[in-house]
Amino acid sequence: MPTQTLETTCCVIGGGPAGIMLGYLLARAGVAVTVLEKHNDFFRDFRGDTIHPSTLEVMYELGILEDFLQVPHQELTSAGGIYGDYPFTAAVTTSLPTHCKFIALMPQWDFLDFLAGKARQFPSFNLRMQNEAVDLIDEGGRIRGVKAQTPDGTAEIRADLVIGCDGRQSRTREAAKFAVQEFGVPIDVLWFRISRTSDDPEQLLGNINYGRVLILIPRGDYFQAGLVIRKGSFDEIKRLGLDQFQQTLRRIAPYLGDRVEEVRDWDQIRLLSVQINRLRQWHRPGLLCIGDAAHAMSPVFGVGINLAIQDAVATANLLADALRQGRVTEALLASVQQRREFPTRVIQFMQINAHKGLQTVFRNPGPAKAPWQLKVAVNIPRVQHVMARVIGVGVRPEHIRGARKQPACDGQLLKKIAIGAGLLAGGVVLMARMARGFRRGYGWI
Repeated sequence: MPTQTLETTCCVIGGGPAGIMLGYLLARAGVAVTVLEKHNDFFRDFRGDTIHPSTLEVMYELGILEDFLQVPHQELTSAGGIYGDYPFTAAVTTSLPTHCKFIALMPQWDFLDFLAGKARQFPSFNLRMQNEAVDLIDEGGRIRGVKAQTPDGTAEIRADLVIGCDGRQSRTREAAKFAVQEFGVPIDVLWFRISRTSDDPEQLLGNINYGRVLILIPRGDYFQAGLVIRKGSFDEIKRLGLDQFQQTLRRIAPYLGDRVEEVRDWDQIRLLSVQINRLRQWHRPGLLCIGDAAHAMSPVFGVGINLAIQDAVATANLLADALRQGRVTEALLASVQQRREFPTRVIQFMQINAHKGLQTVFRNPGPAKAPWQLKVAVNIPRVQHVMARVIGVGVRPEHIRGARKQPACDGQLLKKIAIGAGLLAGGVVLMARMARGFRRGYGWI
């Protein structure tokens, strides 16, 4: 079968949050954009569900928030967990400077279906499902397009710019031979489903007990459950058998009761091999990577979707005009990395240090007892609001260019931010002291 040849201004590889949002934003700005998604739908159980206030603010600025909130979802105004028998709240979103002062929990396939539906309203948007990018078209050191495998055979999509949004296993960055900086990660996550009742607590940060962390994300009548384990220990867990696995779940979260027996087969469980890494350089002539393709994130804090969306907004803001005018330079591509690398580094630093705390949890296989340091930290005045600001809004929030923003900071608000920053700094110092305690064997988290 002869090779098809298509032409577009921008070819986006990957139909995840970064890819679909970027396609929508570029089409909205009048750029001809083709998005390639290798699957025939968006249904992936291992994809994240947490839509943070920063992403909801982008929806507001785009004028689609009201429609978005009609899609079935749950709303949380706080995030906490249970350490042993001690329930705690780590973040409260009710005072955030956003229109939505909550975290929306929505299966990612619903989120992507919604965005894709909005994007299709623009004639310059072309979403090609079951189109798998298999290689880049490199002509004289400049990327000129993508080779893709489609249901109808091979296709070449010629483009002024290719943007890789194809996730942590990015074929784009592999084909481009980008250098990747890896950070050791001590955890993996086992994802599975378990039914939910209206009486179940909503503990987004997990249940910590018996040397494990169990995350339960509410999805209507069931939980998307994630059991945090030592990296590489899944084979050992399988060797111990499903009965032992079910008993582990029941001990961590006794309220699940006999529902743990719904996990009857290892095929119901998916292993997420957690990574934290980032490209040293996100671009080369004719090519840019963003989202997980540029910086794979841990599921800790549930920020992956939201960082990807922020990347897409910044990319559209910086490149849309140049794409329309056919004058995308490597300096412009570099400006995307310059804009987005700092918030990526901050969140990855926080995740790496959170992983160190998880290692401490693994060392205590017995009943967990919440340390006094945790009880003090979560009761520092305003610290929960500061943490919500850092996680829910981010270090460098992006806004839709030309959209109406929140009013500029007045003196009183600046004073509050300064006080909040001081509280956060104090919390960092406390965590550092706790980390020293980890190394001395106190078993704190």
